[in-house]
Amino acid sequence: MPGPMSPLTDFTEEENLFRESVAEFAAERIGPHVSEMDQRGEFRRELIDEFFELGLMGIEIPEKYGGAGATFFMSILAVEELSRVDASAGVICDVQNTLVNNCVMRWGNEDVRKRYLPTLASEWVGAYALSEATSGSDAFALRARAEQVGEAWILNGQKLWVTNGTEADLFIVFATIDPELGYKGITAFLVEKSFPGFKLGAKEDKLGIRASSTTELILEDCEVPQQNVLGEVGRGYKIAIETLNEGRIGIGAQMVGLSRGALEASVKYAQERDAFGKPIAAFQGVQFPLAEMATELEAARLMVYNVARKKDAGQDFVQAAAMTKYFTSVVAEKVTSNAVEIFGGYGYTKDYPVEKYYRDAKIGKIYEGTSNMQLATIAKLLVR
Repeated sequence: MPGPMSPLTDFTEEENLFRESVAEFAAERIGPHVSEMDQRGEFRRELIDEFFELGLMGIEIPEKYGGAGATFFMSILAVEELSRVDASAGVICDVQNTLVNNCVMRWGNEDVRKRYLPTLASEWVGAYALSEATSGSDAFALRARAEQVGEAWILNGQKLWVTNGTEADLFIVFATIDPELGYKGITAFLVEKSFPGFKLGAKEDKLGIRASSTTELILEDCEVPQQNVLGEVGRGYKIAIETLNEGRIGIGAQMVGLSRGALEASVKYAQERDAFGKPIAAFQGVQFPLAEMATELEAARLMVYNVARKKDAGQDFVQAAAMTKYFTSVVAEKVTSNAVEIFGGYGYTKDYPVEKYYRDAKIGKIYEGTSNMQLATIAKLLVR
């Protein structure tokens, strides 16, 4: 498809080949299972194993730890191309690369990196456990407690909305050593699912991205070794904030990917569906919405690419990430809604893909910082 769906001229040869290989894998291996996984609310484990085989779960991890040693931008390309076929696939890859791996690489000492990065690159899915029942947008109102006992930390509490919870072997868990310290008491811990006192709770039955597991975690005197403190005690707030800034770019890529899928399906359908003796693509009432969808999608895509490049270049990207997360989620909701309307009655059924794109798009305004939280960040940085 020409126009916005064409490769950008500033892709390197390596980036373009990588993008094409992920797109081919997504179409051939994930595509046939999307509807079934959505209905079951479960992602096929063999496909996740293939993610590892293709190096998609350790894109930025340095080669000396078993990863691909590539860039953040390439992680973003992978999330986009996977999400074009299935947003659930995109978020599994996104959480692994932009949250978990980045967090361990940046904040883990050499012992932590040696112990966990090779496994994260080859077989272990990671998850990020920050939110609780009473701490969502107010992320640091968390109640999970951590108490040091000898050479270990004992964690107690409950975590909600944990993406990859069912599949994960390693969880980055945030807890406070003292609620009276406020954000200065928050500490990050690397918690393996095999640790005593750790168990999974309920799995959420969601509107969209249904094949991606979202679970509760229950910590009951969960014993975590001293060496599994990530970063410094009391510095978890900084880890959480800075990691989520990167994760928001990944969500932007997910929104762009699923919007691309919806637009491409709409263009194809409009050229095949006849009404009044001609394809509906011949009518301005269909052409103009498609043109608006393509234009806004192109702008969203360029925002994602720009902020990912800024991150790789070591430039300040916090405001740009918030803008990107906000704008791409708005575009995704609009594009997928228009796609359903272009398909007419068929678009409202599960026989065609656009109703799933529409359901999947809604989460973009909610997780990893709601749209209101993105606007607050943007405004704060404008008037500081």
